[in-house]
Amino acid sequence: MAEVTGKVLRFDPIRGYGFIAPESGGEDVFLHVNDLLDEKHLVRAGAIVRFHIEEGDRGLKASSVRVVDTPPAVVPARPSAASGVATGSAAAGADTGEDAGGFCDVLTGAEFRQAVTEALLDADPSLTGGQILKVRQRLAKLALQHGWVEG
Repeated sequence: MAEVTGKVLRFDPIRGYGFIAPESGGEDVFLHVNDLLDEKHLVRAGAIVRFHIEEGDRGLKASSVRVVDTPPAVVPARPSAASGVATGSAAAGADTGEDAGGFCDVLTGAEFRQAVTEALLDADPSLTGGQILKVRQRLAKLALQHGWVEG
């Protein structure tokens, strides 16, 4: 069984599981904390890992997972003393749906399309239906490629 490289899409350290997108493409792979060779605090969305793929009871699962590279830690937003406005790297994405633990909800395709349509109409009510469909299709493809939505 060959070792493969992938990127952690999401990992919940409380529940002890997450998913990895193999670098070579294909189906996402289930990751359980018991299959980690490193400390679980090193595993978070964006981390690059090396692992073996096994066929589990419910589909593909990772085993012998080693962290190769970790993404930079997210600096929590903090209010500015003068303005009460959030600052720090998390401030730019304060409306991302990310919670205090750095996790965010992954939307279904339908939820994503609805949210994009509403955002486009809020941004420019004069957009035509055809324009909205073109933009929405491209954004949906991008979101699927990055694991922002469920396939």
